[in-house]
Amino acid sequence: MTPEYLVTHSGGFHADEVLSTVILTRLFPQAQIIRSRAPEWITPAQDRIIYDVGGAYDAETRIFDHHQRGAPLREDGQPLSSFGLIWRHFGRDYLAAFGVPEAHIETVHGSFDGGFVLPVDLVDNGALSPSAAGLLSGMTLPGLLETLKPVFDDTDPEAEDRGFGTAVTIARAFVEARIARSAAKLRAEGMVQAAIAAAGDGHVLDLPMGMPFRPAVVKAGADHLLFVITPRGSEWTLGGIRRADEGFELRADLPRAWAGLTNEALEAASGVKGASFCHNGRFIAAAKTREAIVAMAEIAVREALAEAAATA
Repeated sequence: MTPEYLVTHSGGFHADEVLSTVILTRLFPQAQIIRSRAPEWITPAQDRIIYDVGGAYDAETRIFDHHQRGAPLREDGQPLSSFGLIWRHFGRDYLAAFGVPEAHIETVHGSFDGGFVLPVDLVDNGALSPSAAGLLSGMTLPGLLETLKPVFDDTDPEAEDRGFGTAVTIARAFVEARIARSAAKLRAEGMVQAAIAAAGDGHVLDLPMGMPFRPAVVKAGADHLLFVITPRGSEWTLGGIRRADEGFELRADLPRAWAGLTNEALEAASGVKGASFCHNGRFIAAAKTREAIVAMAEIAVREALAEAAATA
């Protein structure tokens, strides 16, 4: 039965029930949010979902609290907050409602759970201190959401609910952006895999648009690829591929003679008509036409392979 009410506790709010509300309100947009600790509201019934209050966890009767003795744990023994419980039971439906393709739902669900839900669970249960973030501790999402609580001497009886509503709106933007980014990475992976196949034994990955590409390159074991071509507005770019997730070292740098040059100076140094820019760090260059960027790529590959052979 579709719930008429989404019930969580009144008073001060935390990230877990705020984020749970984000998930549930997408699935049940017509349901009314009730913030209460009154027994008549926090007792399971067919017309409601109860979360972060009520002292019980029972998915069949749709109550999802984690404050009671014997509270539910993850399979690895780590604690769950109401957000973790709601994500466990409703996350896949949320992703489908968000438009994530069925083939990608499990991957996105797991990625979001480990990278976004778990930290909230741990902080809410006291298993992780925001102070672990050092100077950025006040900038964590749980910390920022709590700054939306009304100040101690705000006597407006609607202040708590108003702050909660603002927190849900802000949290929704972060959840949706994170999900959209995860889904986009999977779409990009398919496009990059096709480009890798098209490149064959060549050393240049030719992409139809800018997109995350390195994870798919690494996953494919395409160690022979050195540079990436992508269109950018009315121009084309030629970029390097980082050796590792951390740091900026590239598999190959662009030619030393191009560093910091633009337009006519770069055309003269490269011998390519239409070459327009090369960063002084030699990790990206640009050209006015596709033909020009392809020619620059051929030169960059030839010089990179010669340099590698000379130092081998």
